[in-house]
Amino acid sequence: MTARLSLVVLGMMGRMPVAGVTWQVLQYLEGFRRLGFTVSYVEDTGEWPYDPDRNTITDDPTYALNSIQSVMARYGFAERWAYRAADGDVFGLSESELRRLFERTDVLVNLTGATVLRAEHLRVPVRIYLETDPVLPQIEVAKGSTFHIDLLSAHTHHFTYGENIGASDCGVPVARFEYRPTRPPIVLDWWGPTTISPGVSFTTVANWRQSGKDLEWHGQTYTWSKHHEFLKIIDLPRRTAQPLELALAVMGHAGDGESGGWVPLKTEDAEAIRELTRHGWRVTNAMTLSRDIVSYRDYILGSRGEFTVAKEQNVRLRSGWFSDRSACYLAAGRPVITQETGFTKNYGGDAGLLAFRSLGEIADAVKKVNSAYPKHSGAARQIAREIFEAEKVLKSLLDRAGI
Repeated sequence: MTARLSLVVLGMMGRMPVAGVTWQVLQYLEGFRRLGFTVSYVEDTGEWPYDPDRNTITDDPTYALNSIQSVMARYGFAERWAYRAADGDVFGLSESELRRLFERTDVLVNLTGATVLRAEHLRVPVRIYLETDPVLPQIEVAKGSTFHIDLLSAHTHHFTYGENIGASDCGVPVARFEYRPTRPPIVLDWWGPTTISPGVSFTTVANWRQSGKDLEWHGQTYTWSKHHEFLKIIDLPRRTAQPLELALAVMGHAGDGESGGWVPLKTEDAEAIRELTRHGWRVTNAMTLSRDIVSYRDYILGSRGEFTVAKEQNVRLRSGWFSDRSACYLAAGRPVITQETGFTKNYGGDAGLLAFRSLGEIADAVKKVNSAYPKHSGAARQIAREIFEAEKVLKSLLDRAGI
């Protein structure tokens, strides 16, 4: 690249101001900057944000703005962000500065596909749809959803974390659009080496119950919420002496009390937590550690490794999806044991990153990691370096987009 091209990342860091989303955005911003781009962040989803202080969607963007402003300043993007609220008000850059930004932008990256492109976006010559959650968009397109077809048609290139999409053993339908595989970019020096020693528990951070995104396709139902997969292996703690901890986003603030001011929001979630703990799982509040990116990172660094599941949609249809959070665990030198989605066709499956298909395989994987932990820790870090390093991942993406 002989001149500094201008690149804008469209995201939803304010709409969902939690650490996992923030780290995802930051690693794209920093990765593109390290490749020599002039990088800006713009949020223009047309939706009001979530406010963790009040545990509600709100028409007051104060929390979202403070969150964005803080992390943008901390990581060197203080003058390079804009937030358009659902009522049209623009913060960060002024309205005129935002308009001029898009007039001179060379590349637009619609991270998570959360933004419906507007006229000003369509003037950018290269418009990349970057899908982090495959399956639902592909099936909606195959079913003829006008919204999804129009959303994707507004882009010049389409990338997906579903690296197995289009393969003969993948059941995700491919129609109308050419999907290019990509994977989560990780800024390695943000995750290690570290003075924080691995703890005793395998952990993960997850939403427990999410509704409204199950899919019907060819007479089959494909579920979205991860709680279905966790319940299938609820007996796991009885099969291994390894402490297992779930940081779950199911709790809301309810004043002082024995729970530390946090209680489950829904009756069914409270019952689920009781059932998990009865079976030997440790359960903690994901919102406590997810309100700040440092505490979130320290939680990962203080884990022995990650144990987690994938959405059933990705498992049954073998999309090849892999989690950006799991990639962070690897970068921290924390081994990952996760559910097979077809990703092992491309990487992992052995030291540092193990995949399971059944309950019995999980206990074997835990035993394998613990029998040679330094080996698996080093292998995890090496996988992150070879597979998920931000500059490597994003250069490949841009090369295939003709940049």
